[in-house]
Amino acid sequence: MRQKIMMVSGEASGDMHGAKLAESLYAQGNPIEIFGIGGRQMRSAGVRIEVDAHRLAVVGITEVLAKLPQILDGMRTAKRLVADEKPDLLILIDFPDFNLHLAAFAKKHAIAVLYYISPQIWAWRQGRVKKIRRLVDHMAVILPFEETFYRQHGVPVTFVGHPLMDHHHAPHGRRERATGEKAVTIGLLPGSRDSEIKKLLPLMLSAAKLIGQRENVRFMLSQAPSVSPSLMYRLTKEWGFAGEIINSTTDELLRQATLVIVASGTTTLEAAIHQTPMIIVYRVSPLSYQLGKALIKVPHIGLVNLIAGKRLAPELIQHDASPEQIARQALDLLADPEKLSKMEDGLAEVTRRLGKPGASDAVAKIALELISGPNSSHCTFG
Repeated sequence: MRQKIMMVSGEASGDMHGAKLAESLYAQGNPIEIFGIGGRQMRSAGVRIEVDAHRLAVVGITEVLAKLPQILDGMRTAKRLVADEKPDLLILIDFPDFNLHLAAFAKKHAIAVLYYISPQIWAWRQGRVKKIRRLVDHMAVILPFEETFYRQHGVPVTFVGHPLMDHHHAPHGRRERATGEKAVTIGLLPGSRDSEIKKLLPLMLSAAKLIGQRENVRFMLSQAPSVSPSLMYRLTKEWGFAGEIINSTTDELLRQATLVIVASGTTTLEAAIHQTPMIIVYRVSPLSYQLGKALIKVPHIGLVNLIAGKRLAPELIQHDASPEQIARQALDLLADPEKLSKMEDGLAEVTRRLGKPGASDAVAKIALELISGPNSSHCTFG
């Protein structure tokens, strides 16, 4: 009998992880059908997409208001799928406000819920752990400290390692750096959502001009597939960007770059895996920033710094994320090879803490065990 799995991802990074998970689920050999909310990569992996995640993705608290009609429409579709399709399992990938609401609806229909990639409740709104304990059958977490957090709160949990370890491979030995007259390469990674691009790309392009006035630098700009090409074209033309635009994966950029200027988020971990030194930037609306500042309970905003347990990479947040500050930090790092080497060593340690490859296969195993039921002799997670 064909088993039905509904999968919901609302962000570009979640789409990538969801696609890899779908491939792992299909590879198990069980007759299954996967459908739900996601993007291009999940669709390519064989997931029947009912709502395109690009319509739902936002950054910041107040930014949600602008997309509220699309989000509400997406929720109506998601609930209809749960009620009509009656999946054997609902897999939720990050996207907490939307997904926890959907989890409550699924519970009313007696559908098992697996949450893959935890909401950052350890950072803010920790009270949500009570809701998760009530609504989620199992958490599959990707950051090492998350497993301890959930165990302390009585939530069934497994640390599966970070899925990026399935996509990227750490370099062997030290990275080569440009010396003498050869231009160093700086990568610009402004994010995967149009809202991020609008806020961060002008800052990065302005900083690139300032850096170029002082150093012989080659710039590479990452254009995520989820970002509007017309938006990227307009901004790069407006700022006179003369560097190379990379439309594929970030791997080539991260391999070549001496340093990257990167939006806070999952991409900082991709840079860590490549041991590429970085400057982390973050900017949202003023109201979102003030609300977040009052609620966030962690000392760092960058994932690499949270995992390292110290300020490994510079963080430029909100007003500090100015072209002048970005350029100053970049020039200081380029002028100090020892500081770059120390950051590379720290990033190598962060990578070791992310676990071994195989996260998607581990989550697929948990998913199939949940479908089998609590009495299955194959239930081994924990």
